[in-house]
Amino acid sequence: MHRHRARSAALVSGLAGLLASTALATPSLAFAQPPPGPGAAPSRAPAPPAAPTAAPAAPVTPGAATTPAPQTPVVQSGVVQRILVRGNERIEPTTVISYLPISVGETIDPAKIDAGLKALFRTDLFSDVKIDFNSGDLVITVVENPIINRVLFEGNSGIKEDKLRDEVTVRPRGIFTRAKAQADVGRIVELYRRSGRISATVTPQIVELPQKRVDLIFKIDEGPKSGVLRVNFLGNKAFSDNDLRDVVVTEQSHWYKFFSSNANYDPDRLEYDKEQLRKYYRNRGYYDFRVSSAVAELSPDKNGFVVTYTLDEGPEYRFGKINVETDLKKLDKNVLRALVPFHRGDIYQDEKIEQASDALTFAAGAAGFAFVDVRPRYVPNRAKGTVDVDFEVKEGPRVYVDRIDIVGNTRTLDYVIRREMNVVEGDAYNRVLVDRSKNQIKALGFFKDVEITEVPGSAPDRTGLQVKVDEQPTGELSFSAGYSSVDQLVVDLGVTERNFRGRGENVRARISIGSLRQQVDFSFTEPRFLGRDLAAGYDAYYYKYDLTQFSAYKTTSLGTGVRLNFPLSLNSRGSLRYTLRTDDVEIDPSFCDPANLLVSPSLCAQRGNFLTSLVGYGYRLDRRNDAINPTRGFYFQVNQDFAGLGGDVKYVKTEGDGGWYYGFNKTYILSITGTGGVVEGWGGDHVRINDRFYEGGNSFPGFQTAGIGPRDLNLGRTDALGGKVYAIGSAELTIPTFLPEQYGIKAALFTYVGTLGLLDNVDKKSIDPTTGLPINDPLIKDDLAPRASAGLSIFWKSPMGPIRFDFSQILLKQDYDKTETFRFSTSTRF
Repeated sequence: MHRHRARSAALVSGLAGLLASTALATPSLAFAQPPPGPGAAPSRAPAPPAAPTAAPAAPVTPGAATTPAPQTPVVQSGVVQRILVRGNERIEPTTVISYLPISVGETIDPAKIDAGLKALFRTDLFSDVKIDFNSGDLVITVVENPIINRVLFEGNSGIKEDKLRDEVTVRPRGIFTRAKAQADVGRIVELYRRSGRISATVTPQIVELPQKRVDLIFKIDEGPKSGVLRVNFLGNKAFSDNDLRDVVVTEQSHWYKFFSSNANYDPDRLEYDKEQLRKYYRNRGYYDFRVSSAVAELSPDKNGFVVTYTLDEGPEYRFGKINVETDLKKLDKNVLRALVPFHRGDIYQDEKIEQASDALTFAAGAAGFAFVDVRPRYVPNRAKGTVDVDFEVKEGPRVYVDRIDIVGNTRTLDYVIRREMNVVEGDAYNRVLVDRSKNQIKALGFFKDVEITEVPGSAPDRTGLQVKVDEQPTGELSFSAGYSSVDQLVVDLGVTERNFRGRGENVRARISIGSLRQQVDFSFTEPRFLGRDLAAGYDAYYYKYDLTQFSAYKTTSLGTGVRLNFPLSLNSRGSLRYTLRTDDVEIDPSFCDPANLLVSPSLCAQRGNFLTSLVGYGYRLDRRNDAINPTRGFYFQVNQDFAGLGGDVKYVKTEGDGGWYYGFNKTYILSITGTGGVVEGWGGDHVRINDRFYEGGNSFPGFQTAGIGPRDLNLGRTDALGGKVYAIGSAELTIPTFLPEQYGIKAALFTYVGTLGLLDNVDKKSIDPTTGLPINDPLIKDDLAPRASAGLSIFWKSPMGPIRFDFSQILLKQDYDKTETFRFSTSTRF
């Protein structure tokens, strides 16, 4: 009988030695036996460790953890008549045999036996395998690897257990092997290293259980955090050390940065910092810039690292000759050249090259070329300090979309996401359309993050798209309160669901109760009416405003309306709407007693119930880079309503607003916005008081609701009359708070300037007590005078929801204006 035996020397002794000697983890796989139960056989003592180096021919003591190198046996040739499996406990014999490259009827030889051993060991199911051949019987004797019962972590305080479980590959009910355990030791050590604990060690241990099961325990010694004492730069002349410290991610450790993970030393972060520095310099004209070295030195007292970047800035470059070449007949290279967003003599910037490539790709795609390859070619002229850029636009390889997979949408239905895609399965792949699809999905506001990645398709000319989304709360339970200088309180309670039933439908219900306003409204919007890119909505509302403190009247409105919204072009949309409402204006009868008028006659003339029937349209152009948090681009919209198609009221109202955004970096973002409107009666009708514009409060910080504009000062009153024309402009700059991002606190400086006025002549008159005739009333102020304010806004993502605080300072006002210096609002999402 010839027997081949492989005791997995590499798997036992070799890996045990590796576990004992690895510099990162220095683990030792200890085998802890459970205490024997009553009547149980005494447990076997652990095998003594093998000597680290042993002569190849040295005999092995029985019970040692190593086996000698296998000897080459002499195998008697023969034909396999039966294959027998012994030693298996959980695994069926047929399963063991299925892994063998040997079958009944074959002639056995040493090469086949060796191949059989290797095949069985490769399954990771066995810790020991031996193959015997005797008189036609091939006997496979195996020792099964244990099953993992539990995976435990001990000593971890800096990293949560959930994160550790996600990092390791071993799982309960999986097969235990020493190789897998050691690999996971390396993963855990690497995880700690990335978190700044480079001295962390991990020791894996197993506890043997009955029925061939084990508990795997990772014992962790986290060690201290390795901070960054200083970040130095050598060779920088164009930019200061402080400027460059804002560029790199690695931060110097300070006591107040206890929430920052970037203040811990991480070797991988140095590579990222080098790339950030390269981008920073090359976007400022330094084409030849490179980072010569990035070195981290441990301080003598071993309490942190000193990181030093050595830079080679090179000279500053400008753009030289700029050419666009193409062989595609439908494309005019002169037109393409005009799309390049830089000119000769401009400071060289890498990001301008990327913008030009995107613009050319988009233009080619719009012309019908779905497969376009835009390659910029750089020719630096170091003597002149210029970089010539040639763009070559040619047709690229044809690739089609094989499939589109949606992942991560735990609530939103697939079709809601798919209908925002500009490409479908079977379409030609177009990167511009894919990027546009990503922006459209993100603009829904249903997801924290949206990523579209390419995955291999079923053929070389096929690609798959994986749309990965991260759901965020779309319901909002909102509460807001505002305070004014006259101790006025308004409380709003609303419920909004922007993704009703996961179908993308928007439902809103709101109740407002306060000293000025009582309001109930409901709206419903179907974003894809009839399965088309047509948003349809219905609104119903009831408003009651008590403006007796500001304008001596109350108004009650009950109305309903329908609306449609549809695309006009890639970045613009149009809208149509119809509204029918009834308005009731009430004034205390004692105020309008002809014998003792307490308000102006024009105000008394506004009393009564009026029916308004109006139809309107709108246009919106939006070219912002992000609909939620824009940092580039602009938008503009205009709306016009015609009242008088039935009803009692006739007027034309036009309003418009727009904004421009520019982000200097992720912290400083400038936004300039403006809004304005005009309303004018027609058919001999004048504009009633409840159809005029009232500004202040949220629309003009620093002034109360209806705090600016025409006002009736008769008899010591200060009744707001509203205006037919208004214009308000604002500028806002986000600024750093120097607080950890985990606090969720942001700040912005703002300034507003605007005006409101222009009443109808009939509304400026009062009755002359002497003649009884109407005359211009000098106490009715209407002068379109400018107003201005400035201040600070604080935004806080608090545990109960986002809160905004506005602190305002009046820069320019009229004596009769109503002001306030503080306002806050809050909302809670679900």
